[in-house]
Amino acid sequence: MVLEYYLSLKYAISFYPDPEGGYTVLIKDLPGCMSVGETLSEAMENIEEARELWIETAFECDHEIPLPAAEVEYSGSLSLQIPKSLHRNLADNAEREGVSIEQHILAVLSKAA
Repeated sequence: MVLEYYLSLKYAISFYPDPEGGYTVLIKDLPGCMSVGETLSEAMENIEEARELWIETAFECDHEIPLPAAEVEYSGSLSLQIPKSLHRNLADNAEREGVSIEQHILAVLSKAA
């Protein structure tokens, strides 16, 4: 397969907020592929760069590149109703972090899980 194919694949990203600030992010399907960032937005940018470098290096060295784990039972989409005050707080926190409310909620849920 060609490099562009592997670079186009979508891998699940895990976020881990650091108690002292910032985030650690990793892609479990790509062993050792991880990064950090002071903000969630910076962490997202950094892990995308790390993913590309990981795949390019593995490809150049003729190492196996794992495919993303298949989600058999879960779509990754969730719809729920929340109190307006919680929605406002989440939106305010996301704006301060410079990320979308969805990215912020994902980070909060990752920390809680």
